[in-house]
Amino acid sequence: MAQILIVYYSRNGAVASLARQIARGVEEVAGMQACLRTVPPVTAITQTQAPPVPDEGAPYVQQDDLHDCAGLILGSPTRFGNMAAPMKHFLDGLGAIWASGALVDKPAAVFTSTSTMHGGQESTLLSMLIPLLHQGMLPVGIPFTEPAMNTTTSGGTPYGASHVAGPQGGRALSADEKHLAQVLGRRVARLAARLAAAP
Repeated sequence: MAQILIVYYSRNGAVASLARQIARGVEEVAGMQACLRTVPPVTAITQTQAPPVPDEGAPYVQQDDLHDCAGLILGSPTRFGNMAAPMKHFLDGLGAIWASGALVDKPAAVFTSTSTMHGGQESTLLSMLIPLLHQGMLPVGIPFTEPAMNTTTSGGTPYGASHVAGPQGGRALSADEKHLAQVLGRRVARLAARLAAAP
């Protein structure tokens, strides 16, 4: 089965919850399998370094995961309208992947979570798409032909799936947020399948 790689950083669990919904959407497409991976936290040199393997949750992403995937979906919480430092650190280390062309012509998508409706979801999503364009990937969003895009009162943008976690970060995914995350996963997986079948 072809794999869609879902790489995320999640500090409080909201982005991880979105990742699982996206994975559900991916696996609704015949011949496609979701592969969940995370990135390690970034610490200052004066702090203890994180262990090489997380204690729980998805394993850390490896370069081979990127070579082997049929598509890539990135997720990060918003930090002042931008992706979190661990995701940026991961992307900054992909020079060899870029030089090899391993991700060229593969579909890509992004997702995020914020505390508030106006916490910078769309700018964060766009910030994550820029490095993927440099990798030669094909960006996939959520079109307004998807009815929930026109009715959601929580997360969901044309640039990618999103979630409003609330000021304390404990708000569960809404029905629309779950649905739109699954839609995004299905779209990336369907496009990957079509590209793989193209002559």
